[in-house]
Amino acid sequence: MGDSKEENEKFQEELIGLDPQDPETQAFAEHLDRMKRQRPGYTVEGYLEGVQDFADSANRTTGHQRLVAVIVVGMILLGVILTIWFALSDIITIIF
Repeated sequence: MGDSKEENEKFQEELIGLDPQDPETQAFAEHLDRMKRQRPGYTVEGYLEGVQDFADSANRTTGHQRLVAVIVVGMILLGVILTIWFALSDIITIIF
């Protein structure tokens, strides 16, 4: 999160008539910042920022959406574990 003065200056047109001290307005400004942020998509830093955005949004959700996010993360981790398992079993088979 940046300085609130910076955020208000960046989104002045979108926030006309809204109270800058209102928590909903601040949340909307943060949402606009996330939507307009541009980062490199094909670098490690860009990929990790995307993962961080996903984790932050999953932590903000509740109920069904949070369950779906947990299932997606679980499936990704299961795929990584299976890939490592099969790779290690192939390596052990080749060596012995």
